[in-house]
Amino acid sequence: MVRKTGLKKNRDVDINTPLFFLAAPVFVQALLSMLIGYADSLMLTRYSETAVGAVGNAGQVLGFLTLAFTIVSSASGVVVAQYLGAKEKDKLSRIYTVAVAFNFILSLTVSIIVFAFSRTLLRFMQVPDEMMNDANSYMRIVGGFIFLQALIDTFYQILRSNGRVVFGMVLSFSTNIINIIGNYLFLYGPLKTLGLGASGVAVASVASRLVGLIVIALYFHFTIEGNISLSCLRPFPKDILKSLLKLGIPTAGENISYNISQIVISAMVNTLGIVAINTKIYCGILSNFSYLYSVSVAMATQIIVGHAVGAEKYDLAYKRVIRSVVPAVGISVAIAITNYLLSPFTLSIFTDNAESIALGHQIMLIAIFLEIGRTCNLIVINSMRASGDVKFPTMLGIASMWGVSVLFTFLLGIVFGFGLKGVWIAMAADEMIRGIIVVIRWKKGSWRGKRVVK
Repeated sequence: MVRKTGLKKNRDVDINTPLFFLAAPVFVQALLSMLIGYADSLMLTRYSETAVGAVGNAGQVLGFLTLAFTIVSSASGVVVAQYLGAKEKDKLSRIYTVAVAFNFILSLTVSIIVFAFSRTLLRFMQVPDEMMNDANSYMRIVGGFIFLQALIDTFYQILRSNGRVVFGMVLSFSTNIINIIGNYLFLYGPLKTLGLGASGVAVASVASRLVGLIVIALYFHFTIEGNISLSCLRPFPKDILKSLLKLGIPTAGENISYNISQIVISAMVNTLGIVAINTKIYCGILSNFSYLYSVSVAMATQIIVGHAVGAEKYDLAYKRVIRSVVPAVGISVAIAITNYLLSPFTLSIFTDNAESIALGHQIMLIAIFLEIGRTCNLIVINSMRASGDVKFPTMLGIASMWGVSVLFTFLLGIVFGFGLKGVWIAMAADEMIRGIIVVIRWKKGSWRGKRVVK
């Protein structure tokens, strides 16, 4: 493939790139996506409560299935960063091609399965009959084209490792706006006469993703060194695929385990009554703001650590993580304290139930301690994965989320009657314990020497 020119290249990332340069666009991208997502749900709510439930149930199934795509998409970012740091750019085209090709084949297979068996999957989820038709039509359309999102996510990881984080922010915002405009046209605008409802929302979602994929593929072609070509698969680079799977499978396994554990915890919360159920949702929304900050710093640190490890500059990687953790914990705690102090007012935006507001205020106090552990986990564990150390955080995560979070949710929340407060104490304990362990491991340096670049 001939490299075309014409677009101005962004600043390339390296081990000396300021953290803010990478973290700020990631944070803005995540924040805008979250806020636009709320607007999306609000539009559907005003159209039909049945459609909301139908899309929500279908979305839960699709969200779980998309975890399979993280096997390669998450690992590709780590591998690309390490090879860039090692200045081994001759293999990048092969890495890009294998990552995109593997995720395309995997996601296309999932798309076909979802399209063919959507009603069966929804029945397994025990979707009510009155929601089934809307849920099935939404799931067949969005699920049938789910490979679009899988490819977009793979390109996102590649671009971030190359330092193209501002473009990701702009593209995410643009595609979400396209989606909202499409929703409006089908639900309230000129296309309302078609009566598509949930199906129209699905079409708008697919259209926005198709536009996003075309734009991000073109941007990759014109600005990133390296290309995607079938010639890169001859002979097939088994070593690259092996590296991607070695890094990706444990990460995907942990994500799947986490989502299942959250379903189990939600099932236990559902036994506590409507006040607990709704308060959990409200507090989760408020906590998202501190979470978004932590995860943006974690992703930025991961990129820099990947480059440093690829260049075998382990001391620099070590110091970068320590310099990220300390201020990030401070800022996350400050956001959590602000959330706690304002919660009597912010919770009243969602509900006028005095019991729910009082319970949520207590929950946001416990959330301060949860954020300390979660911030440490996000930054250190992502950095461990960037260095190639994936097995330990995966095993630790699975053991802790089930042995602490789920177990003590049952004991404190159900058996000893602490209710939702017991649930939050259990989750905070899980994050704190894991945070202490991974910081100790990072300081010991067990992650050194595990890079994938040979």
